[in-house]
Amino acid sequence: MIDGMRHRLATTEAAVAACRALASAYGREIEVTHDIGADQTSRRSAAGVGVTTDPDGSLPHEAFVEFGGLPRTAVRLYPEEDALITVEGVEFHDLPRDDVPAFLRALWDGTAFVRARRFPPGYRLVVPLPGDRTYKEPVPVIGLTPWLNSRMR
Repeated sequence: MIDGMRHRLATTEAAVAACRALASAYGREIEVTHDIGADQTSRRSAAGVGVTTDPDGSLPHEAFVEFGGLPRTAVRLYPEEDALITVEGVEFHDLPRDDVPAFLRALWDGTAFVRARRFPPGYRLVVPLPGDRTYKEPVPVIGLTPWLNSRMR
């Protein structure tokens, strides 16, 4: 899963395994927390007390992954096959779970950058992925960390 190809991550556990492999390849510490059951996952707060399965009988599985090192990176993997990636406080919502490995490689290989705009003044964290896919999110001026500042273009 580290060869740069886009792989289908059919389950949350497969995505966690891909994150573990990347952490190992890049020499990063990793900490994973699992939430299993409709009463435990963040998007199913209305599931009710003691209800662990979805109406279709499935058992939802969500994971939160934190990586050591810079940039400070965390990934929340949702059962709906999407993810939330937070980089130095900048949140990338609703990324396809299949894009998580390529996104992490772009960060750790140094291809991600911050684009500064003169007017109106502002900053965007830009993460280019293979296949002409790019994710961009605004960076608050007060949120410019030393790592984000070092990636300025």
